Amino acid sequence: MRPHWDDLKVFLAVARGETLSRAGQVLRMDPATVGRRIARLETAYGAALFAKSQNGYALTDAGQRLMAPAIRAEQAMEEAAGELAGPTSGLSGQIRIGAPDGAANFLLPQVCAAIGAANPELEIQILALPRIVNLTRREADMVLAVSPPNAGRLTVQKVSDYQLHLAASEAYLAAHPPITQVADLKDHRVVGYIQDMIFDKELDYLSEAGLQTVEMASNSASVQLNWIRQGAGVGIAHDFALPAFPGLRKVLADEVSLTRSFYLIRHADDRRLERLNRFAEALLSGLRAEVVRLESTA
Repeated sequence: MRPHWDDLKVFLAVARGETLSRAGQVLRMDPATVGRRIARLETAYGAALFAKSQNGYALTDAGQRLMAPAIRAEQAMEEAAGELAGPTSGLSGQIRIGAPDGAANFLLPQVCAAIGAANPELEIQILALPRIVNLTRREADMVLAVSPPNAGRLTVQKVSDYQLHLAASEAYLAAHPPITQVADLKDHRVVGYIQDMIFDKELDYLSEAGLQTVEMASNSASVQLNWIRQGAGVGIAHDFALPAFPGLRKVLADEVSLTRSFYLIRHADDRRLERLNRFAEALLSGLRAEVVRLESTA
């Protein structure tokens, strides 16, 4: 029995989602049907493709070997659809972007909303994770990251620099001793990342600012910003996020000023896919303009 392309789609969804239910949500299919399709594919290949455990479905050695040809088949189908659609038609289908939660919360929503409005048949997903998104396993079609990768068959485009500063709420500043120099911060509660959960060295903002003790810590930039807004202490904030929190003020803006960069990362083989190329072009343009707009009002 020869395997069907539709079954390979199910295989990829389970490999990426690691559970039948998550795969079913992506495929709009009930988990029992997903399980039957995987069983049919395993029968066709004469090998177990997944090992089931309490943590979900993990690829076996045979499953690992199937990933590369399954992804190539997926890319071929995408390429064929793009050729038939033509370069002037609107974008359609599903595109998933992985991003750190600062960008996922304060940049991507408005940029992707504009792209979606111009392409009504396009489904956009934003994957906000406190870790590096795995493009090799196709957790996303493209990733916005704060560091360029140093390995893998990937393409990298620099999106934009962005700025970060210490910030605190007006209420906090009014109720606590003045901060006129970095040394004054010893008398204030500091908000920042959980040190052992910083997944990229570029996110280690407070060490660069000379601060070692973090009393209020989270692996989420959004949680940190909400803590700062609630008057929990002083912390590093993205300038592009400050317009969303009008009660926050920069602190020691001249003494503590950090610059970071965003990079758009894609799998090298996706350069042939016109649909993804067009989306990436719109995303790059939108992100660059949005960073400039938001930072000018911060």
